[in-house]
Amino acid sequence: MTSEPIDSLRTDSPATEAAVGGAPRWSRYVAVGDSFTEGLWDPYPFADGSPAPAGTESDAKQRGWADRLADALSARRAAAGQAPLEYANLAIRGRLLRQVLAEQVDVALEAGPDLVSVVGGGNDILRPQADVDVLSAHLEQSVSAIRATGADVLLGTGFKAGAGLSWTRGRVGQYNANIWSIARKHGAHVLDLWGLNPLFDLRMWSDDRIHLTPEGHRRVADAALVGLGLSPDDAAYAAQLDPLPPQAFVERARANAQWARTHVVPWVQRRIKHTSSGDGREPKWPTPTAAWPAPDAEAVQESAR
Repeated sequence: MTSEPIDSLRTDSPATEAAVGGAPRWSRYVAVGDSFTEGLWDPYPFADGSPAPAGTESDAKQRGWADRLADALSARRAAAGQAPLEYANLAIRGRLLRQVLAEQVDVALEAGPDLVSVVGGGNDILRPQADVDVLSAHLEQSVSAIRATGADVLLGTGFKAGAGLSWTRGRVGQYNANIWSIARKHGAHVLDLWGLNPLFDLRMWSDDRIHLTPEGHRRVADAALVGLGLSPDDAAYAAQLDPLPPQAFVERARANAQWARTHVVPWVQRRIKHTSSGDGREPKWPTPTAAWPAPDAEAVQESAR
């Protein structure tokens, strides 16, 4: 199943089209979620314009697919002579789905948005005790509450993981089936990550193999536009990359061992200590604004490509 025919799946469809007079109809968008929506690892340049390091070495503010989606929506509104989009991003890395829903959804609704993206659950699915149906029930409650305000909702399926995370596919498949059912029931849009073929390529993933590179986030932003019923900025966003030559077994084993030492061990240690990478962090764009990031949004965003 893909995101293109989502209009035909809705039983409670929004009354108006995704674009009116060439401009996306949404004027205020709030994103809620975890590290994926916060934008790891797609760093903006530092304030002085110097490039931030890639991957987990970056301590810069992160851009990510939701910022890129907001950029695209705002640019299209401006091109059609409409006021720029107002945008807030409340996502914080490390959050479990229940935390996302409990801490962020009410704050999002207080801002009076007409579009809310709710993408989360990946951190839960990595935990052995996760109950996918319970997660889905909590998600549906929040989707229902958001839709009751008249705002549109963009949900996101889980990734089809490979290699060391291939064991999550069964859980993610079940979660995705529930997400499509929730979307059908409540008239939500869906960002189809499971079917986005370029994400099967390790080059789309940062050094931790859990978060995307800037190119991965760019392609996801285009998939989000399609999920919203709009055309992508890049028609080839779903095209697969040219194949790489096979990697020697020894090299692959060495890389996997380094990944485990650098990223898996600290993750396990945080689970044992009941700490999170998001402890003490605040949302990057806590209130709706038409200019993100400050001070010169256009220049900073362009240099981050």
